[in-house]
Amino acid sequence: MKQLLFFLCFSFFYSFSQKNTSNYFDAQVLRGNIYKHRNDIAHLISGHPDGFLLSYNWKTLGKKEWHQAYNYPDYGISYQYIDFKNHYLGVNHAIGGHYNFYFFNRQLIFRVSQGIGITSSPYDKVNNNKNNAFGSKLMDNTYFLVQYKKENILENLGVQAGFLLTHFSNGRIKAPNSGINTFALTLGLNYGGPEKQKIKADSLPTPASYAEHIKYNIAFRTGISEGPVPHLGQRQFYHFGVYADKRIGRKSALQFGADLFFSRYLQDYIRYVSVAFPEGHESYAKSNTDYRRIGLFVGHELIINKLAIETQFGYYVYKPFDYEIDGYQRLVFKYYFNKTLFTGLGIKTHNVRAEAIEASIGVRL
Repeated sequence: MKQLLFFLCFSFFYSFSQKNTSNYFDAQVLRGNIYKHRNDIAHLISGHPDGFLLSYNWKTLGKKEWHQAYNYPDYGISYQYIDFKNHYLGVNHAIGGHYNFYFFNRQLIFRVSQGIGITSSPYDKVNNNKNNAFGSKLMDNTYFLVQYKKENILENLGVQAGFLLTHFSNGRIKAPNSGINTFALTLGLNYGGPEKQKIKADSLPTPASYAEHIKYNIAFRTGISEGPVPHLGQRQFYHFGVYADKRIGRKSALQFGADLFFSRYLQDYIRYVSVAFPEGHESYAKSNTDYRRIGLFVGHELIINKLAIETQFGYYVYKPFDYEIDGYQRLVFKYYFNKTLFTGLGIKTHNVRAEAIEASIGVRL
C-alpha cells in the first residue's frame, strides 16, 4: 500500500511539474535505524523504520542578493511518512519547510527542514503506557538530509541518494518526551524542467559593506512545558535573554549573553522530588528550593535573508536544584520583521534531551 501511494504521488508530481520548469519535485524512499540515545527507549527499537519523503522545491534564480550569497539554494515544502516498526510507536507523519544548499559543483545537497509532526500512537496511561517517547499527538519535527543529486539523466528525470537524520519530539510540552532520532539511507527520483539553472556572475557587495558596530539584543521566550514525570501538569515558562552580537560577514554574527529562566514546571517537579526521594538521594531537594536558573552563553547566527538560524551553547552559573546537566543548547529559526524587531521559534535542550519549545520576540538595538 505504501509503495502504491508513493508511485501515485510521484506520477502526480511528474505530470504537474511540466507546467513550471523553474520548480521540481523529488520523491524518495527511506530505511534505517532508531538511535538509542537513552537506555529507557530500548523497548521501542524492534525493527528497521522505513517510509518515504515527498518534496516540492522552488529554485532561486539570482533575483535577490541572498540567492548568490548561498550559491543559489532551493527552498520548498516536504511531507514525511515513517513507520517505526514498533507496536508502541506506530507511524508518524510530518510536513515542513526546508532549504537545499549546494556544494561540489551542485551535486551535493545539504537540506535542513523544520516542521510539525503527528504520531498515530501517543502515550496513554491506560492504552499505550510503554510509549515514553511521544507524550502528545502533535510534535515538532526537524530533519537533516545529505545527498548526491544528479538531474536530467533521462530527459527531465534524475536521481538522488544519501543520508537522513530525522527527529520527532514535543519539546516537553507534555510528558513523557524522550523523543526519537532515526538515521536512514534514502534513494529517490527528481523531476524538473529541462532548462539548467542560470548562474549569474558574482555581484555581491564587498565583505566590508556588512560591517556593523556591536548590537545589543533583548529576547523574551515563552511556552508551555511539563516536568519529566507524567501528569505533574503543564505550566507556562518565561525565559529572558540579553546578549550582544557582532556581525563578522555576510552570513555570520557571533553572540555572547545571559539567560534568566523562570521555568514554572520545575516548581512542581521540586515538590514531587522532595516527597518521592529520601534525604541523601542525588536528586533530593527541599520543597522550597529555588527553581530559577541563570545561564551564560555563546552563540552563532547564520543569516540567510530575513530568516536566520541561531545556535547557542550555554552554562548554568546559578542552578540551586540539581536537575539535568550544567550545559544547555538552543536552536532557533529566527525571522526579522525589520532591522530592529524579530521573532522566532526554537528548542532548548540538554544535549539530546529537549526541555522546551520556545516562542520568542525581541529587539536588536
